[in-house]
Amino acid sequence: MKAIQLEQFGIEHLHFRDIPMPVMDEHEVLVRTTAAALEFHDLIIVENRIPFGIQLPHIPVSEGVGIVEKVGNKVTRWKKGDRVTIPFISRWEAGRNTPYNDQWRTSFNIPGLLAEYSVQPENTLVSTPANLTDKEAASLSVAGLSAWAYLVDQANIRAGQTILVQGSGGVSLFAIQIAKMFGLKVIATTGSKGKEQKLRDLGADEVINYKEFPEWSSEVKRLNGGIGVDVTLDIAGTDTIEQSILSVKQHGFVGLVGLLTGTKLTIDLIPLITNYIRLQAYSVGSAQELTDFVNAIEKNNMKPVVDSVFPIEKVQEAFHRFKSGEAFGKVVIAF
Repeated sequence: MKAIQLEQFGIEHLHFRDIPMPVMDEHEVLVRTTAAALEFHDLIIVENRIPFGIQLPHIPVSEGVGIVEKVGNKVTRWKKGDRVTIPFISRWEAGRNTPYNDQWRTSFNIPGLLAEYSVQPENTLVSTPANLTDKEAASLSVAGLSAWAYLVDQANIRAGQTILVQGSGGVSLFAIQIAKMFGLKVIATTGSKGKEQKLRDLGADEVINYKEFPEWSSEVKRLNGGIGVDVTLDIAGTDTIEQSILSVKQHGFVGLVGLLTGTKLTIDLIPLITNYIRLQAYSVGSAQELTDFVNAIEKNNMKPVVDSVFPIEKVQEAFHRFKSGEAFGKVVIAF
């Protein structure tokens, strides 16, 4: 089969190769990939920014969708032709994650999805939403599920609350859509004048340009009646965590999502302790949470934001578009 392999670290070393077809067992499903979407950790892996111990050659990219090509002789959930969303943590069916589940993370310790076919466990595949094309659905299993799991299952959002959404990456745009689905007020931040209206069009009630307001927590409170928000998802890590903590009110929730500016956190414990703030780290979610998210997408006819679609032959161009930071929505690779 055809696959994109990383033979040395760097975008310029992503190349088409012919490799053997994967072998499945009686409880597994052979999935033909139809679309994949780029995540920040895909770029980190390709450029080896953080040494995850990736063995080369490596097939990258961790979220995507496909069509069932063949099923093992003991598979009962799926049949040839079914549209499926491929899990990131392939063994995580429901409940809390475990070290056993974490042994299989797509594009980390098992091959990624820039290949014609992949083998997946029967029990963690999820039906692709009927209202979405494959290109629209390609970003559900990491970016979309991360936003859903943080907001719905961890922060327990409810109507009438206020959320601060940071930037315009995949998780943040999904967070806006999910928050509006649940009836929350949304304050969004961006460093791009050109993206301010796009965020409003997506559902943001207020938009703050963090280049104009470097200490944006004060502007967040001004726009929210003088008090902090109920929830925020911290996207950038090192450079934003202090402002994230200062942006939430007493008993507020700060989800630790991203590491765009670094992985080391230096924080003042006083606002955490005196305001009873909850810092929560989490990583994507289970197949059950993804199923819940898919049901919500279908019932609300939610459409993920797609910035651009590249054919797999232009995989390097897709990565460069993603790396530029200019994208608004997901960068998708189509097969």
